[in-house]
Amino acid sequence: MKTAEDYQAGQVLLIDKPLTWTSFQVVNKLRWEIRQAFNIKKIKVGHAGTLDPLATGLLVICTGKMTKQIDTFQGQIKEYTGTFVLGGTTPSYDLETEVNETFETKHITEDLIHKTTEQFTGDIEQFPPIFSALKKDGKRLYEYARAGETVDIKSRTVHVSEFEITKIDGLNIDFRIVCSKGTYIRSLAQDFGKALESGAYLSALRRTKIGDFDVKNGVSVEEFITSLNV
Repeated sequence: MKTAEDYQAGQVLLIDKPLTWTSFQVVNKLRWEIRQAFNIKKIKVGHAGTLDPLATGLLVICTGKMTKQIDTFQGQIKEYTGTFVLGGTTPSYDLETEVNETFETKHITEDLIHKTTEQFTGDIEQFPPIFSALKKDGKRLYEYARAGETVDIKSRTVHVSEFEITKIDGLNIDFRIVCSKGTYIRSLAQDFGKALESGAYLSALRRTKIGDFDVKNGVSVEEFITSLNV
């Protein structure tokens, strides 16, 4: 059983983030629970890479002196699984917003879907979604988006080392992607749809790995809280 000193000296916690929670909410919850369990006033807790509220999966949480390693963990290669839906787009590139355009899909074949993945491996240029937590001029991009304001966003170079289609079920395309820090899978969905001369948006996303850390070894928020009180 871990002690207050263990958490202050530094721990790396693998948490399986639940759907709809923000990464910030997970950090706040764990910090509060650790403080309550050991009756301590202050402890550093941070995460090594944000997950969108509509994504689940691996959050690497660092406590105490291990928070100094956050930048190192953030820079490691990440693996995701999820689902694209073809034939439509949304302003947020996922299900945070409703479908605003629909497109023809009769020309899309399974062979075309598999071949199109080749355009999105190696170094690629992508624009972050306007509905994202990136900051511009002191405001987060989603604040501009929700206010209906347009903002100039610069593209960035990211690296996709693996892009595998794992299942095709009508317009629902399951995938596995291994990529560099800073890759937006939502933007990849948007660009994938364009490359198919149709639309696409992200309907599900799960982060499965960060470097050598695997979500299989992670615990839920509830399981972690229970372990504090054993």
